[in-house]
Amino acid sequence: MSAAPLTTPPAALRPVVARVAALNGACFFIEIAVALAIASVSLVMDSLDFLEDAAINLLILAGLGWSARNRARLGTGLAFLLILPALAGAYAAWDKFSDFTPPAPVPLALTGLGAFAVNLACATMLAKHRTGSGSLTRAAYLSARNDTVANLAVVAAGLTTVFVPSPWPDLVAAGLIAIINADSAIDILRAAAAERRAAG
Repeated sequence: MSAAPLTTPPAALRPVVARVAALNGACFFIEIAVALAIASVSLVMDSLDFLEDAAINLLILAGLGWSARNRARLGTGLAFLLILPALAGAYAAWDKFSDFTPPAPVPLALTGLGAFAVNLACATMLAKHRTGSGSLTRAAYLSARNDTVANLAVVAAGLTTVFVPSPWPDLVAAGLIAIINADSAIDILRAAAAERRAAG
């Protein structure tokens, strides 16, 4: 069976992926600064998610124009990359129990809202290309789309902490982000497997 062709030409996809990578990279630095300043586990995880998404999109830039088989291999690698923020978040959550204080709720909610706007913009840019390069663009689209749900969880944690001054809403949001990343990883692995089968 012949390799599955790209439905989106690499020349059309490259500037979109480059913009998404730049946005994610910039947001990582902003969000990790706020996360450390207010001691938020969910923002630590979300900031690492931005860094991961920047890396994913840079890898996609490198992989555009590759064969379907090689795109599938890279897609499999990207799926495992999605696990890293969950591991980092688990460590941050464990460390949180040594200083069990709630994060500042207003910066938490506002940062989550800003992250939501960025991820929504990225998901919108990637939506029409999500099947254009097999598992690669699917990886980028799923990351941005699912991250909007994670961002809303961060906003909810911030708003809840206003009324219930506890670190638990932040920790619950961090747990939800870990689950979302795991679900995205499974979806990308399935897309990569389908692409390997199509490549014969």
